[in-house]
Formats: sequence, C-alpha cells, structure tokens
Amino acid sequence: MSRPSADPAAALRPRLPSPLQEVRDARFDRHGVRLLLKRDDLAHPEIPGNKWRKLVPNLRAAAAEGRGTLVTFGGAYSNHLRATAAAARLLGLRAVGIVRGHELAGRPLNPSLARCAADGMRLSFVDRATYRRKGEPGVVTGLLAGLGLASGDVYVVPEGGSNALAVHGCAELGRELERELPAAAGTVAVACGTGGTLAGLAAGLGAGRRALGFPVLKGDFLEGEVRGLQRAAFGGPAGDWRLDGRFHCGGFARTTGELDAFAEEFEDRHGLPVERLYVAKMLYGLGVLAREGAFAPGTAVAAVVTGPPEPGAAHGA
Repeated sequence: MSRPSADPAAALRPRLPSPLQEVRDARFDRHGVRLLLKRDDLAHPEIPGNKWRKLVPNLRAAAAEGRGTLVTFGGAYSNHLRATAAAARLLGLRAVGIVRGHELAGRPLNPSLARCAADGMRLSFVDRATYRRKGEPGVVTGLLAGLGLASGDVYVVPEGGSNALAVHGCAELGRELERELPAAAGTVAVACGTGGTLAGLAAGLGAGRRALGFPVLKGDFLEGEVRGLQRAAFGGPAGDWRLDGRFHCGGFARTTGELDAFAEEFEDRHGLPVERLYVAKMLYGLGVLAREGAFAPGTAVAAVVTGPPEPGAAHGA
C-alpha cells in the first residue's frame, strides 16, 4: 500500500519563489498604474500556483496520518481535480475524484477529466443533489463505502482544496509577495473559486496592502466562505481584503465574446497564455477598475496568475 512521502513539498520540487514580472499594458499605463504579474503558474509544471500552495499542507497531514488514498471533489473543469491527480501520481498515492454531475458518467471525458484519468485518478460521478451535501459527514461516509474505500486509508481534501490548512499555505504567498513588491503596490488581486487563496493571501500581506478577490462563480456566498476560512485558520479576521463580483461572466466555466477578445489581445501583446476561467476574468476586471480610477496614478497593482490554460484548450477558446 502506498503511503504519502514524509515531506511532500520536497518530493514535488516546487520552483519558489515564483517570478514577479512587470508588463507594460496601455490599459494601465494610460492611468499611470504599473501592472505586476505574480507568475504562480510557474511554481510547478503540473501543480501550479495556488493549487500547490493549498495541497501541500494537506499532503503533509495525510503523511502524518499514514493515509494512502486522496479523495476530493470538483466539477467537470476543476483545476483542483487535475492538480490532486498529478500530485498523487508524483507521490505514488491513489486518488479518487468525486465529480459533480451524474449525467457526465456516460459521456466522453473532457480534456480536464481525461488528464485526471491519465494520471490515475478514479473518477466517480454523483448527482448534483448529493454533491451539494458533500460537507455532511454521513454523505461522505456513504460515498466512500459505495466506492469500497477503507476510511482508515482515506484523506479527504475539500472542494477546491480550501480548508484551514490550505489557508495557511496560501498565507505564504502573501508573505512571499510582501518580500518582493515595491512599496507602491497597494493592491494584490486574485481570482476566487472557493476563497481559500484569498483568505490566506490577505493574512500574509503586510499593513498597507489589500487583497482583492474576483469571484468566478455567481452568488454572494463567497464573503461568508472567506470569513469562515479565516476563522478556522486564524481564529478570526486577518488582513485587509474585499471582493468585486462583477466579472464572473455568468458563472463558472462561462466566458463571453468580450472576455475572449480581451484574453486573445493580452496574449498577443505580452506572449503570455491566459487561462480563461479564472485568470482572464481577474485581468479583465483589473483593467476596468483602472479605467474607473480605482488605483491612484503612480501606484502598482499585482495580479496572481494562479494557473495555465486548461489542457487541450486553444488559447483563444
């Protein structure tokens, strides 16, 4: 039976600190604002950015508990599922992905799920009503039993990898940026799915800097999620942060023609492939905020590039 490495971080060999890259972009230049990209997508070739930072503390906990099977949750286009599958393969662990949408079971796998399967992840598709109840211990126990998994060998990682351990991992991202950023960079932006990265990032930044989250899902639930994660990790609020929920483009895995055109132009101008479901929405939102005068002339804004485009996706798709 495979067991987690005693030091998963060392075994996965990240490239940290990830680079901080300035790009000259007219959308910001015309307002006297510098744009800095924190290239966390380069932190690891298979487990990029915030996924590495959130997974490693959980992998350490799995190692401490002697668990050899990782079980986690995600939708059909989940970056987290792909990262977990890759980490499990690299560490010699078993991985099971509980996928939202029982109707997907009989269909060909999309490129994201195909990558998970190629990395050895066992995929189990569940109906959406059951998936919504995945936080209930009895539901998880039932799912594990249905898959024939021994609970003593299983380590459950929540959807998106966001829990108190992950928040502490993402706080290191904030501390890393605090060591790198010029004094003029008062805002650090990140796209948000489950809120764990924002919760940790804000805690790691120093006084005078604010973390700005761009939700990629519809709804006003994320503020409560971030507050709850900070309570679990730190016992209460930590750092200065806020959300701007205007740029989700209709919800997760949805884009618009305007967003695609923006991302294609950004790629052409800067030679940087832009992931559409998270990164493009954040960069587009920052451009709008610059136009609205949200950033004072002479200041800089940093944007965390959390990951590369999904496998099989054309940059313009």
